Amino acid sequence: MRTLLLLMLAFAAPVQAQDVEVPPPLELSIATLDGGTFDLAAERGRFVVLNFWATWCAPCLKEIPDLDAFDAARDDVRVVGLAYEDITPEDMRAFMREHPIGYAVAIVDVYDPPAAFDPPRGLPMTYLVGPDGRVARRFLGPVTSQELAAAIDAAVQREVAVDDGRRGFSTG
Repeated sequence: MRTLLLLMLAFAAPVQAQDVEVPPPLELSIATLDGGTFDLAAERGRFVVLNFWATWCAPCLKEIPDLDAFDAARDDVRVVGLAYEDITPEDMRAFMREHPIGYAVAIVDVYDPPAAFDPPRGLPMTYLVGPDGRVARRFLGPVTSQELAAAIDAAVQREVAVDDGRRGFSTG
């Protein structure tokens, strides 16, 4: 009986934990309206808020002051507006003179959006990118600074749990 049990154990398929495939860090390099370039890879080590919006989107316009204040208040976070519409840089600059925005803004080509991101299903669409360059949270619809702060706190807690070997940043 013992021999049979040993044979069964020897030929039993080993149980292995499956490796979870971790998506690669997101890539985005885009010209901003202030003449600079926003490069997501250069922001590794801190959180980045990428906000897809449009000038014709009322909820987008409503959240801009809150995002602006959040960006100004948090040195550990970078906010970038990605204007998802067919608009010229000159028209966008004119819009921004009427509606000042303190954080960097870039125009996204709606016909060739950044490959690292799904085309927005609606606007505003906000991605919270973690210090590791991966999506920590997505928000469809207006987002507040309180929601962003809570999402950052939750992502940090998940990252602390990684150090304990339990969990990491989620992908959505």
